[in-house]
Amino acid sequence: MEESQELVLTQFRKAVEKLSSSTEGYEKATLMRFLVARSMDPDKAAKMFVDWQKWRASIVPPSGFIPDSEVKDELEFNKICLQGPTKAGHPLVLVITSKHFASKDQANFKKFVVHVLDKIIKSGIKGKEVGDEKLIGVIDLANITYKNLDARGLITGFQFLQSYYPERLAKCYILHMPGFFATVWKFVCRFLEKTTKEKIVIVTNAEEQRQFEEDIGLEALPEEYGGRAKLTLIQDVLLPQTAPDVNKKQ
Repeated sequence: MEESQELVLTQFRKAVEKLSSSTEGYEKATLMRFLVARSMDPDKAAKMFVDWQKWRASIVPPSGFIPDSEVKDELEFNKICLQGPTKAGHPLVLVITSKHFASKDQANFKKFVVHVLDKIIKSGIKGKEVGDEKLIGVIDLANITYKNLDARGLITGFQFLQSYYPERLAKCYILHMPGFFATVWKFVCRFLEKTTKEKIVIVTNAEEQRQFEEDIGLEALPEEYGGRAKLTLIQDVLLPQTAPDVNKKQ
């Protein structure tokens, strides 16, 4: 199995070179994520990888991350919490949908999504990045009203995961889904790949809630959701890669 995997990796690297790019400097685990996402087809995986490289170059500055200051307007809604690690060792992102409102600036919202996803993944790195780190998402729909509905925002988040963060999503739980949201969700699902949909669990009863708590672990789960942890806004989590520039004039 290892031998066949190495063969496919070699084919993948050559296919990337044919597209005038390179895999130099990328860990094997990173390259494998793209191959797995494209059913081990080296040509399709190479196209996905090169598209991802071009996309990163177009949206992320040379520093390697989008700073809080560039997405301040979205952060001020206090709708994203970063918890964890979960029982399986993954970072946990909690989206409080009742605090979300559709953005009038889609370009900035996309930057915000990238900022959030990058920070979640970096928070799960233990020492040196391997390339296969995953995250667990929780979308809480409690107390939402029609003014919080944003199908485009949900689609953007999931499509970014599918296209630019392949094999980064371990699981996504949706809590407190109201009846009127079912139509919105059905529409969103049209844009989700089969592998993505298989990782999404809509918690609807006591047994599913128990399984959700078991999977996450009470130490990582916030008190508001039956656990022991305190809610932590993502902007309050400081990582080495996202620490403020101490030399910058205030």
